[in-house]
Amino acid sequence: MLTPALTLIVVCVVAAVRYPAFLTFENLLNILRQNSMLGIIAAGMSLVILSGGIDLSVGSVASLSGVVAASMSYHGSVPALASAAALGILAGLINGLLVTTVRLQPFIATLATMMAFRGAAFLVAHDTSVRLAKSAALLSFLGRGRWIGVPIPVILLLGVFAVVTFIARRTRLGLHIYSLGDSEEASSLLGMNVQRTKLTAYAISGLLAASAGVLLAARLGAAQPVAATGWELDAIAAVVVGGTLLTGGRGSVPATFIGLLLLGVLLNIFNLEGTISPWWQGLLRGALLLVFVIVQRGTRTQPAVA
Repeated sequence: MLTPALTLIVVCVVAAVRYPAFLTFENLLNILRQNSMLGIIAAGMSLVILSGGIDLSVGSVASLSGVVAASMSYHGSVPALASAAALGILAGLINGLLVTTVRLQPFIATLATMMAFRGAAFLVAHDTSVRLAKSAALLSFLGRGRWIGVPIPVILLLGVFAVVTFIARRTRLGLHIYSLGDSEEASSLLGMNVQRTKLTAYAISGLLAASAGVLLAARLGAAQPVAATGWELDAIAAVVVGGTLLTGGRGSVPATFIGLLLLGVLLNIFNLEGTISPWWQGLLRGALLLVFVIVQRGTRTQPAVA
């Protein structure tokens, strides 16, 4: 985690010198708010990647869950939240079963469900946006509300990372996830329930993806079946930039938060500069990701970071 953290510090210092508005409280809060939903997805993605898997369906799960929550919001905020959460967990379990029971490669399994869940989002939404009910006050508060001046999505982002970090560092599930990512065969020989560990990791990823989709719909006031397109790649990028190996077993959840902040700060710098086209922005972000993957390759012999 040291290299991403140092890079983030250097980038922030350069930005502070060049742009006076960068260090303002409102701008820093805006960085967190804009990346809050992606960060929630990245937290779940961390567990999946640490276990040696990958989840390409998170963007589609977020979209589908947002559409379902918006449709259910006319029955109240609680049914909307409950249905979205159940859908996210179910989606994660489907991914986990495809990987553990059907024994598909995680990339192939979640690529298939990514397309299936996106199609389901269009079917549920009837190929249009679904507005949230005005009576769903709790949903609106979650997406647009503030507590002591801090946007609720930012508070939820910090809370999610705190909980997922605790799971990874202090629970048996976290220990099993690291062990599984390091060597599935050895974990099985040691008596670990490999299927249960993978199912739990994917279920958490699905739940957090659904949560992000609900927050996005609540913030916009409507859910769209095209929402969260490409978020799976951005989430993977945050995990990798944070230093977690795509092969699993090495990395940490707090490091993913550092990676998320680094990508968010870079995007904020591009916006403050105002002269960098979106195409150059994508090129620069891709180059940064490539650099960190190359750096990772040279550090694979280092011990895992819990």
